[in-house]
Amino acid sequence: MLGSKILVIDDDSNICELIKVYFQREGYEVAVANDGVAGIEKFNVCDPDIVLLDLMLPKKDGTDVLREIRSASNKPVIMISARADEFDKVLCLELGADDYVVKPFGMKELGARIKAVLRRYVSPDSHVDKDTIRFDNIEISLSNHELKIKGESVDIPHKELLLLHFLAKNYNRVYTRDQLLNKVWSFDYLGDSRTVDVHIKRLREKLNGVSKKWELKTVWGVGYKFEVAQQNDN
Repeated sequence: MLGSKILVIDDDSNICELIKVYFQREGYEVAVANDGVAGIEKFNVCDPDIVLLDLMLPKKDGTDVLREIRSASNKPVIMISARADEFDKVLCLELGADDYVVKPFGMKELGARIKAVLRRYVSPDSHVDKDTIRFDNIEISLSNHELKIKGESVDIPHKELLLLHFLAKNYNRVYTRDQLLNKVWSFDYLGDSRTVDVHIKRLREKLNGVSKKWELKTVWGVGYKFEVAQQNDN
């Protein structure tokens, strides 16, 4: 965990410097960006292990930055903001933030939260090999158009395979029906969003009882996610 790379995206240069000095002393690498546009650019270049993201940023708002990160990556993001409203916290968590810390905060508390989030984060490298995704008792391959459950191939329609592959690739992230239609059925799809519900239902019938380590889960009022159980902290 020490030696992990932190990207701080915050327009307050004093906070950025405090975080940089403290966590470099703790053995982390720290990169800094002071606006939303620069933050996205720095994220793509430095490939951090975790992002500390301010909610109120110039050029590009923190929620927009979070959306862009989540559209391309599963890397952990902790929001750091002076805004303590429940609405802001819930919004950021629903958009995919892993934690929300209200300013002012102590560096020890922030350090503990970073360690906790990094412990929960499961590197996709251990599960994803190009277009093949593996979790406990399941293997999803796009190139072979194949779903294997407990080592046995299972017949599956193309769209169900694409939907499962997308959710598993972006595990622990919630997607709305419209987002899934855009990602899996493409932007020109003109059908009813209820088709997602139908495909999820059919997938659940195939995956019922396969593993206790992951679940195709409904997030009520939001959408669906492929939820992977958190690892133990030891």
